[in-house]
Amino acid sequence: MQEELFTSGRHIPNIDPSLQIWHWPIALYLFLGGLAAGILFFAALFYILKKDKEYPAAVKITSVIPPIALSIGLLALVYDLTHQLYTWQLYTTFRIESPMSWGAWVLLIVTPLSFIWTFSYYREVYPKLESKLKLFERLKFLNTFEQFIVKNRIYIAYALIPLALILGVYTGILLSAFNARPLWNNAILGPLFLTSGLSTGAAAIILFSKTSIEKHLFGKIDLALIIIELALIVHMIMGYYAGSQVQLEAMQLLVGGDFTVMFFGFVVILGLIVPAVLELIELIGFKVPVIVPAMLVILGGLIFRFVMVEAGQLTRFLY
Repeated sequence: MQEELFTSGRHIPNIDPSLQIWHWPIALYLFLGGLAAGILFFAALFYILKKDKEYPAAVKITSVIPPIALSIGLLALVYDLTHQLYTWQLYTTFRIESPMSWGAWVLLIVTPLSFIWTFSYYREVYPKLESKLKLFERLKFLNTFEQFIVKNRIYIAYALIPLALILGVYTGILLSAFNARPLWNNAILGPLFLTSGLSTGAAAIILFSKTSIEKHLFGKIDLALIIIELALIVHMIMGYYAGSQVQLEAMQLLVGGDFTVMFFGFVVILGLIVPAVLELIELIGFKVPVIVPAMLVILGGLIFRFVMVEAGQLTRFLY
């Protein structure tokens, strides 16, 4: 029997091409989409529960964020496209098996609904601005339109709850659908991105809230969401460790690799554990500036998207 020794440089860095076509606009879009989904979900839910007067920041004040966030996110998404002028072709068909098709159509529905929801509270939340602009005096049809929206606001709320949940979970499914990227090929990304979006939405409501009752309630909600998010992250990591060799190699980017500091330092510790501890201390009765944990949660959610988008594109299957 004659032995032959084969030597290959296949695993030398940069021998195999690494195709990175998604950059910061995609990560920003995923973050803003999740943030908008979280705020819209709570706004619609508390309106249906008839808590709009008790929790005005959740239902009325923060409603200005989703239309702005979705608009910026869509601009970032279109900016990242190679052929921006052909974006409209996404809406010439609907493919039920395509996450991108689902996302495109959900965004087409949610974005105008977010503007309508904000408009329905425009004169109530911004009376000084209206006194200066006098839009309703100049454009008489706005009065009729406002009356129609307010009268049917409950139906918009019922529509926003499932649409917001789909938007939030879609941001994770969009990545997990790419089977060729081992770090993304995980079913837990959908629930994880949804939970993260709800958490950042709750944090934004805390920032805009003016009453201690509302801050206290959403502090509890955010704490529960952070615990769930940490559990999902642990489950995700354990799933990679129990997976194939290529998944183990992909996981090394987050555990002991180039993205370890960003993932564990800025996302897990500063973005989740520290805010959870601060919110728990505040709920116990100690004085804690709510802006600190809220901003850490929002910043952690943003960095999490950047880490997953960038790290995921560095992973691939080798044969």
